Amino acid sequence: MKIVLAVDGSAYTKRMLSYIAAHDELVGKDNEFVALNVTEEIPPHAVQVLPRGLLQSYYADEREKVFRPVRAFAQMQGWRLRERHAVGHPGDRLAAIVDAEEPDLLVMGSQGAGALASALLGSVSYRLLARTKVPVLLIR
Repeated sequence: MKIVLAVDGSAYTKRMLSYIAAHDELVGKDNEFVALNVTEEIPPHAVQVLPRGLLQSYYADEREKVFRPVRAFAQMQGWRLRERHAVGHPGDRLAAIVDAEEPDLLVMGSQGAGALASALLGSVSYRLLARTKVPVLLIR
């Protein structure tokens, strides 16, 4: 079974990882986990004045901040983990990568904002629910 884990480095990601680890029915020995993160893109007007090396370094640092604890947790659990990172609008990029991965399950943490707040704020969770064709497990 291939399971995509949408991770952002927040407390909700930590809660989601703990939940999966506690539920053996999700984490059999043959599962492949794909940790997926998207860093919000720096606005184009700012990119024009930043040195390219600095921008690439920023994206690499943001990626590592998110993946380092996820990688350590997965190693402790004995999970087979692959990492994917992209830059752009999180909801759109995550949906495109999830579609390309064709997982059996997408798992993500959610802060549990109400429907009105999510409609106004454009929640990444709600965007993924609307755009992906795979089963989604939201952990609150």
